Amino acid sequence: MSLIETHAHIYLKEFKNDLPEMIDRAKEAGVEAIYMPNVDHTTIDDMLRVADDYPGYCIPMMGLHPCSVTKDFEKDLYEVEEWLNKGIFAAVGEMGTDLYWDKTYWKEQKEAFVVQVNLAKKHNLPIVIHCRETIDETIELVKATGYGKGVFHCFTGTVSQAKKITGLGYKLGMGGVTTFKNGGMEPVLHEMDMQHFVLETDSPYLAPVPYRGKRNEPSYLTLVQGKIAAEKNITQEEVSEKTTENAKKLFSNV
Repeated sequence: MSLIETHAHIYLKEFKNDLPEMIDRAKEAGVEAIYMPNVDHTTIDDMLRVADDYPGYCIPMMGLHPCSVTKDFEKDLYEVEEWLNKGIFAAVGEMGTDLYWDKTYWKEQKEAFVVQVNLAKKHNLPIVIHCRETIDETIELVKATGYGKGVFHCFTGTVSQAKKITGLGYKLGMGGVTTFKNGGMEPVLHEMDMQHFVLETDSPYLAPVPYRGKRNEPSYLTLVQGKIAAEKNITQEEVSEKTTENAKKLFSNV
């Protein structure tokens, strides 16, 4: 079985002591590629170092995370633009909106969102969207841009929201929350077709059951895969085949 990890921050300090072993576990689990979203200017060097150490396997994105957006966000986006011009990135991300931690820069977050969508249009790249406590607002932002290429990462919304998102051309990133007892993802798994799902862990965050609360890693994709298979009453091979196909289409420019 082949799996594609569409969202993992494996360049962070949480993996400093065992990155090679973690990569080996991912490969043993059938993970054939790991896509790495950037956070901000502080994470670029570490992310690219991992990409250089594992070429073609650990694949970088470039973007500005909404929690890193401040009043000086234009300066950060100039750097994002310069890096994107080098043509070595699979997507514009991680970008998006977030009102969970801080509402101070909501206006700037929305401006940064539009700028990054325009960069994605310029380079014909998918966008990888973070939205926490902002899913409806983000759907409207996406709709206004007219851009339909990307994924709503770590999807935790309703069936109605899922249908709006997929209707705009976006995939749903399914991760550890799908395995949580009160995660609420069963209706989405039952109602939505497999063509809309890609797999992710968001490592080192949001580890699936039975590792909830511990460090996440890409090999745990098999637990998300198993949950989807059980809820949809299909084989794990079918989940693997379809989500891998979806991920390859999403990142088809790579």
